[in-house]
Amino acid sequence: MWKRIRLELARTPDAPEGRADCGYDLLVPIDRDGHLQPEQWRKERERAVVRRFWHNEDEQTGNLIHSRHGWAFSYRPGEDDDEPIYKLDGHRLRQGEYVTVTEHGVPMPFYVATVQAV
Repeated sequence: MWKRIRLELARTPDAPEGRADCGYDLLVPIDRDGHLQPEQWRKERERAVVRRFWHNEDEQTGNLIHSRHGWAFSYRPGEDDDEPIYKLDGHRLRQGEYVTVTEHGVPMPFYVATVQAV
């Protein structure tokens, strides 16, 4: 089942309260427990889109990809801009859970703020 998920920056040393204006909106197939469904992703991978929003920066749009390094957000062809998602295949994308995304080489925690049916 495809869901729209919003990830918001969780608490970090630079943002002790987290930041709702820094994060990702994504459209991905997940099961009832919130686990990614790779088979569904393979069938419709172009549908798995991501929008990166960040305070005082231009938005970026891209796709959820899978490569030899695992799952990542990618905005352009090639690996230079890819943002790996730590063990996405084992995490649950449910409201209240946390996910780690590596931004520019730095692992950062994100909070699953919302999950909505599409």
